[in-house]
Formats: sequence, structure tokens, C-alpha cells
Amino acid sequence: MIRLATEGDIPAILAIYAPYIQETAYSFEYTVPTETEFAARFRHHTHYCPWLVWEEDGTVLGYAYGAPAYERAAYQWCAEVSIYLSPQAQGRGIGNRLYAALEKLLTLQGYRVFYAVVTDVNTGSVAFHQALGYRITAHFPRCGFKFSRWVGTIWLEKRPDFGDISVIPPVLWSEFVNIDGNFRNILDILSLS
Repeated sequence: MIRLATEGDIPAILAIYAPYIQETAYSFEYTVPTETEFAARFRHHTHYCPWLVWEEDGTVLGYAYGAPAYERAAYQWCAEVSIYLSPQAQGRGIGNRLYAALEKLLTLQGYRVFYAVVTDVNTGSVAFHQALGYRITAHFPRCGFKFSRWVGTIWLEKRPDFGDISVIPPVLWSEFVNIDGNFRNILDILSLS
């Protein structure tokens, strides 16, 4: 089941994220954030974009979220998307469904370009994004140093066909969820999982 993430999910989300930091170069973070640090990050991001979790039998198995891609005003139609799954969630189509719901919600908010930044050693994530219609737009080789080696990043983008791109700025997630009728749309999108 897909649902909106809450601050109460932070311990479970960090349990999923921590191995990516501690055991791989898939994240460029060196240390696992504290729950307090991650709660501040969560509040900041969810002001702008949704965070979703996949839950089964009361256990969070994965999460996906959006964030503003850049700070400058002209980029406000661009969102960065990310996903992290526990080992037991991988290979089951959960990532596809989380991203489909996330992209739909971001589109309803008014976002028109999605970016994913993946380390070049994470070939599985690159393939996952490409299978969902993302295309590689840039490769920055050897730009990060982790576990005694240099690692690059690959930037992927997806531009769904919207016809004419709206010049109306995206609605902040914190406002979007409170607009009459939107919450029902959100529940309908999440129920597609």
C-alpha cells in the first residue's frame, strides 16, 4: 500500500536509508542523519513536495519523495525525485508504483520536469530510471569521494508530454493538500497501488 509519509515514519525510513549510506556509494552522505536532523529535512521537503511510503503489514518497505531541484525562481517547475527500497521490496514492482504515484502528484502540483541524480556505480538505479522513461542528460565523472575512491554522478530527466507548458508556478505541497478536492484526488492516486 502506498500512503503519505509522516514524521512517525522517520525511524523506519532511516532504517531503509542507513545501509545506502554506510555500505554503498549510492548516497554521497558519509554519516546517517539523526532522527532530529532527518525530521528537519522531512519538514523542509514536504513543504514543497510529497513523500510517499510503501507499507505492508505495518512495515515500511520503501519510500519515494520529491524536492525542489534548484533554488532559483526560473527552475521552480523542476523537481528532483528519489527512491529508496529495503532489500525485501526490490524486484517486486514497488519502485515503479511509488514513482508513478509520486510523478502524478508532482504533475498535479504543476511540476513539469523531473530529475534524478544517481551515482554512476548504481547501475541498477540508472536502469530503473531509464525503464521509467528517464533519459541521461549529464555525467559528472569522479565528482565525489567515498570509500577511498572517486565516484561520478549521472543526471537523468523526464519530461512528460504536457503539450503547452504552464507558466503558473507549482503549488506548494503544504498548500496543495489543503485545497478543497485535492485530498480526494490524492487518495485516489494512492489507492492505485
